Amino acid sequence: MIPSDPKQVTQICFDRIRIPDQHRLEVARKNGAYKFLPTVLNEFTAEQIVDEMKKSGLRGRGGAGFPTGLKWSFVPRNTGKPTYLLCNADEGEPGTFKDRDIMRFDPHLLIEGMIMAGFALGVRDAYIYIRGEFLHEANVMNEAIAEAYAANLLGDNILGSGYSMHLTVHRGAGAYICGEETALIESLEGKPGRPRFKPPFPAVEGFYRCPTVVNNVETLATVPAILEHGGDWHAAIGVQNSAGCKIFSVSGHVNKPGNYEVPMGTSLKTLIEDYCGGLQHGSVPKVVIPGGSSTPWLTAEHYDIPLTYDDMIKAGSMLGSGAIIVMDETTDVVAVSRRLAHFYAHESCGQCTPCREGTGWLERLMLRVEAGEAGEQDLQVLSDAAEHMAGRTICALADGAAAPILSMLKHFPDEVRARLVEKAA
Repeated sequence: MIPSDPKQVTQICFDRIRIPDQHRLEVARKNGAYKFLPTVLNEFTAEQIVDEMKKSGLRGRGGAGFPTGLKWSFVPRNTGKPTYLLCNADEGEPGTFKDRDIMRFDPHLLIEGMIMAGFALGVRDAYIYIRGEFLHEANVMNEAIAEAYAANLLGDNILGSGYSMHLTVHRGAGAYICGEETALIESLEGKPGRPRFKPPFPAVEGFYRCPTVVNNVETLATVPAILEHGGDWHAAIGVQNSAGCKIFSVSGHVNKPGNYEVPMGTSLKTLIEDYCGGLQHGSVPKVVIPGGSSTPWLTAEHYDIPLTYDDMIKAGSMLGSGAIIVMDETTDVVAVSRRLAHFYAHESCGQCTPCREGTGWLERLMLRVEAGEAGEQDLQVLSDAAEHMAGRTICALADGAAAPILSMLKHFPDEVRARLVEKAA
C-alpha cells in the first residue's frame, strides 16, 4: 500500500502492478482498488476535487506537462452541453511503453481514476482512446470495464451515489499524430486524425464541439492516490514544480531496460546506474534522449541532471513522456538521426506544408549523409530545413522531426562531417 508519509513514497501508479492477477477485479479490490471511491462520490464536491488536484502539483504525464488541476478548472459549467473525458492511451511516442503496463497489469487503477475525474468534471460518457496495436491491452481493459459494470462501479447510479458514468474503449488505427489531443478527438469523431487549430481549446470546444478534458493514462492513474491522501501529500513528493513520482521507460544500451517509477528529481545517473544496471559499454552515455524521440538530445555533460521539468528545459530539452533512450559509445548518431527522420516523414499527417515537405527533405538528406554522398552544402540545407520547420505548424510533429537533426548537428558536427563526400578517403 502507498505510505501516508510522502517521504516514504517511491511508487504511486506501480504500487500494486506486480501483484499476480491484479488485473482481475476481485484481486484488485482486495488490494485497495475502489476503496476510497465511495468517499469521493458521497463526501467530495467537484470543486473540492479540482482544488486537491491543483494543490497536488500533478502535471500531465503524457508529454506536455500542463498542470492537471488547472486544466480541469478550465472546463465551463452549465453550458447545456455534455462534458466528455478522454483518456489518451495512444502512446505512440518512440521509446515510450509505460501506459500499456498500467492497462494490462492494473486496469482498475485507471478506471477508478477516470470515475473520480469524471465525477469532478460532470462527465456522463468517457472514452479510452487506445493505440490500435495494443490489442492485448484493449482486451484487458474491456474485460476490466465489464467487471466494473457488473459490480456497479460503472454505469447508472454508481454505488448508489446518484452519479452515472459510462466508459468505452475505442481502438485507433496506429497513427502517431493521434497522440496529439485534437487529432485524437478528430479520430474519435470518425474523421482523419489531423490536429485542429487552437483556440478554441478542447476544454471549451472539444469532442463534438463540447467541453472536453483529455488526460494521459499515467495522469489519470495518479488521481486515486491524490484524493485519498490529499493534494499536499502529493506535492511533498519529488521537488518543487515537479511533484510526485514519474514512470520512466528506459531503453537502449543499459543492462536492465524497462519501466521504473521513481520520485521526480531523481538524477539521470541514479536511474541508469542504480535501477537499470548501468551502461553496456563505457562509463557515461554518449547520447540520452530524455522524453521520447521528439525531444532534443542530452550528452555526457548532463549525466547528473535531475529528472524534472525545469532542469530539462534549462538543459535545452524536455521531460516529455519520460521515455529515456540511452545510447553508449558504440552509437552511430548519423544512423540514429536517419532512422528517426524516416519515422517522422512516415507519420506526418500532411496537413501543414512545412511538415509535409520538410520531413521528406530531412529523410532524403539524411539518406545522403549516411551513404557518404552528401556535401557541405547539404548540411546547410539540412540545418535550414530543420530550423524553418520547427514552430511553424499546427502541432509539434515538425518540432519533433527537427529535434534529432538539430541535436546531431549541434553535439556531433565532427562525426557528421566525417561522412561527407569531400572527406571520403
